[in-house]
Amino acid sequence: MTDATPVPTPRRARVRAPQLTGKGGWLNTGDKQYTLADLRGRIVILDFWTFCCINCLHVLDELRELEEKHRDTVVIIGVHSPKFVHEAEHQAVVDAVERYGVEHPVLDDPELATWKQYAVRAWPTLVVIDPEGYVVAQHAGEGHAHAIERLVEELETEHAAKGTLRRGDGPYVAPEPEPTVLRFPGKVLALPSGTFLVSDTTRHQLVELAADGETVVRRIGSGARGLHDGPADSATFNEPQGLALLDDGSVVVADTVNHALRRLDLTTGAVTTLAGTGRQWMQGEPTSGPAREISLSSPWDVAWWQGRVWIAMAGVHQLWAYDPATDPTDPTHPTVAVTAGTTNEGLVDGPGPEAWFAQPSGLAATADRLWVADSETSALRWVDIEGAVHTAVGTGLFDFGHRDGTAEQALLQHPLGVTALPDGSVAISDTYNHALRRYDPATGQVTTLATDLREPSDAVLVGDDILVVESARHRLTRLRLPEEAVRVESVAHRTQRAATEVAPGELKLDVIFQAPAGQKLDTRYGPSTRLLVSATPPELLVGGEGAGTDLNRTLTLNEAVAEGVLHVSAMAASCDDDPANEYPACHVHQQDWGVPVRLTEGGADRLPLVLAGMDDRDGRDDQDA
Repeated sequence: MTDATPVPTPRRARVRAPQLTGKGGWLNTGDKQYTLADLRGRIVILDFWTFCCINCLHVLDELRELEEKHRDTVVIIGVHSPKFVHEAEHQAVVDAVERYGVEHPVLDDPELATWKQYAVRAWPTLVVIDPEGYVVAQHAGEGHAHAIERLVEELETEHAAKGTLRRGDGPYVAPEPEPTVLRFPGKVLALPSGTFLVSDTTRHQLVELAADGETVVRRIGSGARGLHDGPADSATFNEPQGLALLDDGSVVVADTVNHALRRLDLTTGAVTTLAGTGRQWMQGEPTSGPAREISLSSPWDVAWWQGRVWIAMAGVHQLWAYDPATDPTDPTHPTVAVTAGTTNEGLVDGPGPEAWFAQPSGLAATADRLWVADSETSALRWVDIEGAVHTAVGTGLFDFGHRDGTAEQALLQHPLGVTALPDGSVAISDTYNHALRRYDPATGQVTTLATDLREPSDAVLVGDDILVVESARHRLTRLRLPEEAVRVESVAHRTQRAATEVAPGELKLDVIFQAPAGQKLDTRYGPSTRLLVSATPPELLVGGEGAGTDLNRTLTLNEAVAEGVLHVSAMAASCDDDPANEYPACHVHQQDWGVPVRLTEGGADRLPLVLAGMDDRDGRDDQDA
């Protein structure tokens, strides 16, 4: 009998993983409640998400392949950590899990208990726990699936050799499907024939309904996730949302998770692709050019305005436009291009190239304005014919509620839709308030038209009525436009996230990035990292704002400003570290943080934000947390 050759164990920081607690309990487990001890022997990936967050939805899609490939060794657990008050409602989480096709257990943590235990600072954040119950990596933002898969493979090898890996079926139990005509519909379009076209988002189809808004005329799309052109019965979509009529009588579709614009021929039912490559746009890629050669990022709504299809590009906090007119330099191609937004998330008005948005999700065009439902800032914005961006209602990322009155003090909660009304006012699908609101630019007043809707996401005029998409009730609801507003109790909220207490004066900002195993930062063509810092209010930062290539920076905070939000955007590109490979595969890791801070004597003088890896200055190596 010979001794087995020992397998070298990689040296990595390990922190004992805190327990998983959430007042809302577990979903997708057949009503069974779990602890980390129950999952010992499995590689556990915690996905801290909230269903309003487009970056969180991107990560759900990034993880699907890894989840399937390593189903017998890996357990992904979504830890739902709400930003908005509505997201703390248990039924809303149940709905979101089905709406976005989440096929793993979810812990509903409405009080952010587990979020705090793991010291999470941003949505989304991924935490990897090894089979012995230790945290071995943390990743914030998007673009980390390849790195996590590499780590999973290492952990499988290591713990199989140690005898600490346990293979088998995971705890996921699929819920029973519900037999409704629509399932979480997104947007609605009135067709010239008098019928309605609805994006049946969760079923990956378009549905034409008769004039009664209920009877199915036809379905377009096979119902399977995919990006395939063809006739109505075989074409595929992936969570389609926005719809708009083109001059030729066809319909343009925002095919959100395919990161594409599609065209529906209403006569034949044929579906073709107008714009997008099927891949998500990432920082550094082109932002204009031939429409089929430029990547898009979660287009959520579309509107025909000023001779172009304007796109609410929720995934990168911008507006883009598709121009069907031929490009003078290439008469065979229509084009796409950015029209407003910097990709920074927030609420900043001004010329289009300088404005900031936060997940624009609804559009409505009038002769001289393009109205925008800017969901993450709970704001109603508009673009003038010169391309400048203005705010009608809303103050920023962390303030929301249900309050009528003057636009300056009125509050919305994550609106997804906006509809132009004949008198020049607009109806707002105030999604997380379950209400239809109205803003009148002539008077500057915000009122409530209707309540007791369930996650309204869009609406369309039908004569004197308005047809509302009640997304979470899976139906269209017809309302008579009221002559008088509904009176509601005013409610104001701020996000539950506690402010980080920091000392006035110098603050060391450290964005931690550790390249995945087998990769390195590739500087052959210049810096491979980027850091952008700003603040709300701007006076909070005396020094350190702006763009740079170093992931570490000293900020100077204004002691005269008691509190505010630091906006930090970081990007790092890593490539395969193989000198023999002339064309190494590269990956972009990126995240935006909005960190509420409060200036306090004796507060922290260092702010670590983990993009990928572990903060080795926390002194907790091999310690219980």
